[in-house]
Amino acid sequence: MELNGKVAIVTGSGRGLGLAYARALAAAGAAVVVNDVDAQAVDAAVEQITAAGGRAAGAVAAVGETAAAEELVATAVRAFGRLDVLVTNAGILRDRVLWKMTDEDFDAVVKVHLRGTFTCARAAAVRMREQGEGGRIILIGSPAGQRGNFGQTNYAAAKAGIAAMARTWALELARSGITVNAVVPVAATEMTKTIPAFAPFIAESERTGAPLPKWLRRDEGLGTVEDVAGLITFLASDAAKDVTGQAIGIGGDRLALWAHPKEKAVAFADGGWSAEAIAAQWHTGVGAEPETYGIPAPDVPEAAK
Repeated sequence: MELNGKVAIVTGSGRGLGLAYARALAAAGAAVVVNDVDAQAVDAAVEQITAAGGRAAGAVAAVGETAAAEELVATAVRAFGRLDVLVTNAGILRDRVLWKMTDEDFDAVVKVHLRGTFTCARAAAVRMREQGEGGRIILIGSPAGQRGNFGQTNYAAAKAGIAAMARTWALELARSGITVNAVVPVAATEMTKTIPAFAPFIAESERTGAPLPKWLRRDEGLGTVEDVAGLITFLASDAAKDVTGQAIGIGGDRLALWAHPKEKAVAFADGGWSAEAIAAQWHTGVGAEPETYGIPAPDVPEAAK
């Protein structure tokens, strides 16, 4: 798939998933602005991309503030003359259970993930609309934002907000030919390496170079960071010009379309519902099949234990 002539920004692309996205976009022909708070990581990523024959420029900035977002767009325009693709990948973690989470823990994560996505997407949308040739905005979500996750009030809330912003912006930017989608990736990263059920298999794969077990790649949708990058390239391309407002999961051998929230069961009562009427019918009516919540625990096959 070719992205020749396209210019992309990937936030948080000094390492991990972001670097995989930047490398994949560059390999497909796009010029890429690499962004991270770590200047050495930015320089190393730019060198890696250019050594492979790609085009890249670096921008050291912490996303969140408007000034940082506008500087990223300005860097793309100065270096390559335009902007066609934005991937909002930058993020941090400050995991705590609710009763131990501080204001600072909450605000830091929301600022980078949610506000950073907003400010970068706004700056990119302004530029893309000025160019008048459409564009691609790809927001990075998480299973935690789709289902909730223990100890991640701040992260799950921010990622759920990102999915909601993708749907909203898909509506607002449709007439400008700008698509907006949320990607829900699962990959072997520094974070997933800490999950006890995954850790030994990831460590063994890294030690031997062998692929992750089939049950991990299929049942859990967990693979390498490179396994996720193909979806980013697709969504950045002309082949995805009619794909917008979607939340799309990818990881390992698994590609999935997440359902949008919708009414699952409905009941009516003439004149409205009293508390007593709701209680009388809840368990046999609307609430008979309650939704699950939380990311399911990994199901490790007996043969793999």
